[in-house]
Amino acid sequence: MFGEVLRHFREAAGLTQEGLAARIPCDRSHVARVEAGSRVPQDTFAKTCDELLGAGGVLGRLWGRIDWYPEVEHPDWFRRRAEMDAVAVALREYQERVVSGLLQTEAYARALFSRVASGEELEERVRARLSRQQRFMGDERPSYVVVLDESCLRNVVGGPEVMRDQCAALLNLGRRPNIRIQVAPASYPELLRPNVSMSLIELPGGERWVYSESLERGHFTSDPAVFAQQSHTYDVLRADSLSTRQTAALIGDAIEGYDHHGQPRIRRNVLDQEQLQRGKRRQLRRSGPRIPRRRPRPRQQEP
Repeated sequence: MFGEVLRHFREAAGLTQEGLAARIPCDRSHVARVEAGSRVPQDTFAKTCDELLGAGGVLGRLWGRIDWYPEVEHPDWFRRRAEMDAVAVALREYQERVVSGLLQTEAYARALFSRVASGEELEERVRARLSRQQRFMGDERPSYVVVLDESCLRNVVGGPEVMRDQCAALLNLGRRPNIRIQVAPASYPELLRPNVSMSLIELPGGERWVYSESLERGHFTSDPAVFAQQSHTYDVLRADSLSTRQTAALIGDAIEGYDHHGQPRIRRNVLDQEQLQRGKRRQLRRSGPRIPRRRPRPRQQEP
């Protein structure tokens, strides 16, 4: 349905698939697959096409009403977590080594799952993962705050091109009003990180859950004392991590590295300058006004 409507407005505007792709911009094959119904577009794609084709918001509204991932199957051990995501009113996460599932691009998710699955099973896992994202990008938009360990930017999944596009997606997602992305940098050894990747989930009615994972198993607890402890740990970590602005600069440097060197290039200029300024302030606090001392002149030798 979406593809047919997109084709209608594109042809009415006198554009070919290649012409529309050049204005978005994206590959012509992406436009062709969306029109054919074989590729799920992002909501930003729909809104951009709305503006370019003068559709008056039709494509954006249609995107929000379509169930893009009907009848997906999650692994048994993850099904309960997926059900929580579908109704959560707020979600806070800490993630290490790999980008959070709610932020992954299709290519990144496919490269990640290809390590353990292939064929139809691989495609089903990718569809299931992407299906969880739609609620956080659509009209409801519950609050989603995530702290990524810097290892998520450095651990190469799928190759430099996949990582470059994944980092670019993080920059775009971080601009959404309901999403906040911060990085816990490796250069801050004093940060108190959780021992494992962790989620703090708030459900309607005031239910609060702590979720973590081990190998092919999810762990849940609703113990108020555990939630309070982990919530405090998370809030301290977030306060001591990079700001959203510093995070965007760090991700931008990683993109540049993947573009030119095949590896993330993380510049420390901003961080080092901040640490230098902190050191100078501490030095000023410790020292008082400097009073010049008279030094004795060297004694001249007698002839």
